[in-house]
Amino acid sequence: MALSSEAKGVMDLASEGFNGLRVLSLESRRAVEIAKLIGTYKGVPVSAPAMREVPLSENSEAIRFARELVAGSFDIVVFLTGVGARALLSTVSTEISPEMFLQSLRRTRVAARGPKPIAVMREWNVPVEIVAPEPNTWRELLGSMEKLPGGLHAQRVAVQEYGVSNPEFLSALSERGAIVRRVPVYQWALPSDTAPLSEAISAIVDGAVSVVLFTTGVQASHLFRLANEQERADKLRAAFRNVMVASIGPSTTETLAGLGVVADMEPSHPKMGILVKEAAERSAELLAEKLKR
Repeated sequence: MALSSEAKGVMDLASEGFNGLRVLSLESRRAVEIAKLIGTYKGVPVSAPAMREVPLSENSEAIRFARELVAGSFDIVVFLTGVGARALLSTVSTEISPEMFLQSLRRTRVAARGPKPIAVMREWNVPVEIVAPEPNTWRELLGSMEKLPGGLHAQRVAVQEYGVSNPEFLSALSERGAIVRRVPVYQWALPSDTAPLSEAISAIVDGAVSVVLFTTGVQASHLFRLANEQERADKLRAAFRNVMVASIGPSTTETLAGLGVVADMEPSHPKMGILVKEAAERSAELLAEKLKR
């Protein structure tokens, strides 16, 4: 099929990064950083923080986990995020000494999903025996855990959660015979001010942005949660057919698919800087593909 004149015009921009396209970011903690990156690659950043971290004020599960860890009740402790690991230490430190907790971790097999929890463990001088290779999803982590001598049967596994539970990972561990304990540390909530996120929904629906960057699946879930509350979810889903959707990696892509949105690309490595760079490089090509459909 021949490209339309509009699609050809988009292709002409391929060597110019985003070349003035409006690029929506849903980042919260690193909103300023990603906006600067978008600008570096000649995009016009549109920022709409989609979430905020809310520590669990009374985390009895985390305290109970820490006490049982000290008592030697776990064979493997899984850390899924660096922020969650730090929040866990902060929480349990209200009941037991941080050094006692860390000494207990050092006597236990530790698994880490990606570079951020690994960095925290290194800072704590806690050896990491089990590491998930890129793209650092729970599937890679599970594969690494299965390679342990004797597998996972009857292994007592504690999993630090990061805002939303991962029932697929927990079920997969249980199916392999592990005795699994969830350790919730903090939860994700909608931002206190949802006006920017509501405006982002309008911008997508109205065609006022060309590219949307997702750096976590929670951003997508919250975007559609607000759209559902406003009875605009179907319009939002339809509008994504004309917008380039860039996903940080497979876990986020799965979340998007569950919401009825197809990710157009994932970066070669699941890093924010690489996501922005490669999205800029491919924006003309991928938008042209969408325009000719």
